Amino acid sequence: MRDLESTVMEIIVNAGQARSLCFEALHAAREGDFEQAQALLKESDTFSRMAHRVQTELIEEDAGEGKMPMTLIMVHAQDHLMTAMLARELIEEMIVLYQRQS
Repeated sequence: MRDLESTVMEIIVNAGQARSLCFEALHAAREGDFEQAQALLKESDTFSRMAHRVQTELIEEDAGEGKMPMTLIMVHAQDHLMTAMLARELIEEMIVLYQRQS
Protein backbone atom coordinates (compact mmCIF):
# COMPACT_ATOMS: atom_id res chain seq x y z
CA MET A 1 0.00 0.00 0.00
CA ARG A 2 1.26 3.46 -0.83
CA ASP A 3 2.07 6.20 1.68
CA LEU A 4 -1.49 7.10 2.60
CA GLU A 5 -0.81 10.60 3.91
CA SER A 6 1.02 11.67 0.73
CA THR A 7 -1.69 10.14 -1.41
CA VAL A 8 -4.45 11.91 0.48
CA MET A 9 -2.52 15.18 0.19
CA GLU A 10 -2.64 14.74 -3.60
CA ILE A 11 -6.42 14.88 -3.39
CA ILE A 12 -6.36 17.99 -1.18
CA VAL A 13 -3.86 19.87 -3.34
CA ASN A 14 -5.46 19.02 -6.68
CA ALA A 15 -9.03 19.58 -5.47
CA GLY A 16 -7.98 22.89 -3.93
CA GLN A 17 -6.37 24.01 -7.16
CA ALA A 18 -9.45 22.97 -9.13
CA ARG A 19 -11.69 24.97 -6.81
CA SER A 20 -9.43 28.04 -6.96
CA LEU A 21 -9.42 27.98 -10.75
CA CYS A 22 -13.21 27.76 -10.80
CA PHE A 23 -13.45 30.90 -8.71
CA GLU A 24 -10.94 32.62 -10.99
CA ALA A 25 -13.21 31.64 -13.88
CA LEU A 26 -16.18 33.17 -12.09
CA HIS A 27 -14.24 36.40 -11.58
CA ALA A 28 -13.28 36.47 -15.27
CA ALA A 29 -16.92 35.97 -16.26
CA ARG A 30 -18.02 38.74 -13.92
CA GLU A 31 -15.57 41.00 -15.76
CA GLY A 32 -17.04 39.86 -19.10
CA ASP A 33 -14.04 37.76 -20.17
CA PHE A 34 -15.91 34.58 -21.04
CA GLU A 35 -13.10 33.14 -23.13
CA GLN A 36 -10.76 33.33 -20.14
CA ALA A 37 -13.49 31.89 -17.91
CA GLN A 38 -13.81 28.85 -20.16
CA ALA A 39 -10.03 28.40 -20.29
CA LEU A 40 -9.86 28.48 -16.49
CA LEU A 41 -12.69 25.96 -16.20
CA LYS A 42 -10.84 23.68 -18.60
CA GLU A 43 -7.66 23.99 -16.54
CA SER A 44 -9.69 23.33 -13.39
CA ASP A 45 -11.02 20.15 -14.94
CA THR A 46 -7.48 18.81 -15.27
CA PHE A 47 -6.85 19.19 -11.53
CA SER A 48 -10.27 17.83 -10.66
CA ARG A 49 -9.61 14.72 -12.73
CA MET A 50 -6.26 14.19 -11.00
CA ALA A 51 -7.91 14.40 -7.57
CA HIS A 52 -10.72 12.10 -8.64
CA ARG A 53 -8.23 9.59 -10.08
CA VAL A 54 -6.43 9.35 -6.73
CA GLN A 55 -9.75 8.99 -4.93
CA THR A 56 -10.75 6.17 -7.30
CA GLU A 57 -7.42 4.41 -6.72
CA LEU A 58 -7.99 4.52 -2.96
CA ILE A 59 -11.50 3.14 -3.37
CA GLU A 60 -10.18 0.33 -5.57
CA GLU A 61 -7.44 -0.51 -3.04
CA ASP A 62 -10.06 -0.75 -0.31
CA ALA A 63 -12.38 -2.87 -2.48
CA GLY A 64 -15.25 -2.24 -0.08
CA GLU A 65 -13.55 -4.36 2.57
CA GLY A 66 -12.67 -1.62 5.03
CA LYS A 67 -8.93 -2.13 4.49
CA MET A 68 -8.33 1.60 4.13
CA PRO A 69 -7.95 3.34 7.51
CA MET A 70 -10.34 6.27 7.81
CA THR A 71 -8.40 9.25 9.15
CA LEU A 72 -9.31 12.86 9.72
CA ILE A 73 -7.03 13.90 6.85
CA MET A 74 -8.85 11.49 4.52
CA VAL A 75 -12.21 12.96 5.51
CA HIS A 76 -10.73 16.41 4.94
CA ALA A 77 -9.56 15.36 1.46
CA GLN A 78 -13.01 14.03 0.58
CA ASP A 79 -14.51 17.30 1.78
CA HIS A 80 -12.13 19.27 -0.44
CA LEU A 81 -12.97 17.17 -3.48
CA MET A 82 -16.73 17.33 -3.01
CA THR A 83 -16.59 21.08 -2.34
CA ALA A 84 -14.57 21.60 -5.52
CA MET A 85 -17.04 19.53 -7.53
CA LEU A 86 -20.03 21.42 -6.16
CA ALA A 87 -18.32 24.78 -6.68
CA ARG A 88 -17.68 23.92 -10.31
CA GLU A 89 -21.30 22.95 -10.96
CA LEU A 90 -22.60 26.16 -9.40
CA ILE A 91 -19.97 28.37 -11.03
CA GLU A 92 -20.73 26.94 -14.47
CA GLU A 93 -24.37 27.94 -13.99
CA MET A 94 -23.38 31.39 -12.73
CA ILE A 95 -21.19 31.93 -15.79
CA VAL A 96 -24.16 31.12 -18.01
CA LEU A 97 -26.15 33.77 -16.15
CA TYR A 98 -23.37 36.33 -16.65
CA GLN A 99 -23.30 35.48 -20.37
CA ARG A 100 -27.04 36.01 -20.66
CA GLN A 101 -26.75 39.40 -18.99
CA SER A 102 -24.03 40.64 -21.32
